[in-house]
Amino acid sequence: MSRLTGARRVQHLAPNLLITGVSIFVTWLSFTQEPSSAYLFPRVISSLMTILALWSLARAALGISRAGEGVDLATALNIAPGLILIFIYVFWAARTLGFYTASSLAFLLLFTIYDPTPVTRIRGWALRIVITAAFMAVMYALFTLLLKVQVPRGRFL
Repeated sequence: MSRLTGARRVQHLAPNLLITGVSIFVTWLSFTQEPSSAYLFPRVISSLMTILALWSLARAALGISRAGEGVDLATALNIAPGLILIFIYVFWAARTLGFYTASSLAFLLLFTIYDPTPVTRIRGWALRIVITAAFMAVMYALFTLLLKVQVPRGRFL
């Protein structure tokens, strides 16, 4: 098995460090919030996410990662708007607007940013809105009806 060296190893290591840091932060948040019974699902998911992130980080650090060619500057710049939107969602929108309202807006914006259909086409907007509504219906059914998870409440839903 060949090992990655130099710049290719850094290209694998940098995103893994970021993802591992975020996953550890999310796990820490899930274990420090009250009431603890409301955070059972986030604790399980974030702990699993951290374990997988640490495993991926170890593979990248050892140079045995086989996932693509790493992240180049063009890819990082393409991903940046989505990451900025996710940070706004996580640190402001979900608590301020409410989970379902913020999730709907975030999903629609992400879809619009990365959808190749021109924003001037009415049919593209109709499709984005229908898919966003279907996605949110599944999210509502999963979190509220099936898992009975307490979601952040804001000014809206």
